[in-house]
Amino acid sequence: MTARRWRPSLAFVLGGALCGTLGLSFAGLLALRSLGPHLGYANAAAALGLAILLATAALGWLLVRLLLRPIHALEAFALSVEQNRAPEPPAHFGTQELHATARRVIAMAHALRDREATIRAFTDHVTHEVKTPVAAIHAAVELLQDGSLSPQDAQLVAQIDGAQAQIQAQLAVLRQAAQAREARYLGQTTLADLAPALRSDFPTLTFGIEGGSHALPMAAPGLLVVLRQLLANSVSHEATHVSLAALHHPDVLMLEVSDNGSGISPGNAARLFEPFFTTRRDQGGTGMGLTIARNLLAAHNAGIEVAASDTGALFRLIFPTV
Repeated sequence: MTARRWRPSLAFVLGGALCGTLGLSFAGLLALRSLGPHLGYANAAAALGLAILLATAALGWLLVRLLLRPIHALEAFALSVEQNRAPEPPAHFGTQELHATARRVIAMAHALRDREATIRAFTDHVTHEVKTPVAAIHAAVELLQDGSLSPQDAQLVAQIDGAQAQIQAQLAVLRQAAQAREARYLGQTTLADLAPALRSDFPTLTFGIEGGSHALPMAAPGLLVVLRQLLANSVSHEATHVSLAALHHPDVLMLEVSDNGSGISPGNAARLFEPFFTTRRDQGGTGMGLTIARNLLAAHNAGIEVAASDTGALFRLIFPTV
């Protein structure tokens, strides 16, 4: 059984450091008055200065060992978790308070990783189990279509085929939504860097860009996934112009995406980010595009919201800067 190590409290460490610093000052004054007449004040001051320097260095080493090193170790652990690398738990915890905090942070990181693993395993299991019967339905539809069918039967078979195709599409976007929770696009980009790709992907849209040089805290491939989804929605709602504006606010960087399309009804606005909610089911919509965008932003500690607008739709992407 491993012996439990004694760890001082934070109050003890800080109080001891302050008392030690104050004690060194008083001890230095008393020693200078006592040794000055015997050694000479210059020699006594030099000797006391060296002693105080060594004692201060010892106190500094204790503070580094008990406070600074554990904080850096915990920061490195958090960075490993954020970058989806195998984290090494801190080897040094310092004071009692830092030990308790580090243990809670490590437990929270493990709980989050287990939760993501559970979601991924559930998604994989569902898609695997449903894929087989859907494939069988598709094969049966092909066999029926090869035979002679009345117009009514042909219409029914077409509906069955459309249903199985829709199920396959839903399974695909369900996998994408789960993967978006884990995707990491670390880095920065600007609207000026993204504009050429967006203009190429959406030639029917004209663009207005504000704050094109502001650094957005997400790599270009990831932010393009989000913006392409929003612009595809704009096109489907008959928009011809889209405005992209990067705006600095206290503690956040906001990216506003607005269009001149038909807009979003108040009733639908409250449900936009619900999985599988769509108003275009008959046109092949899966209702998972905005869910994937939200999950991808959440993986980067960012968020997305829909705001009221006089014309068209207005979305805000919110990136914390602290």
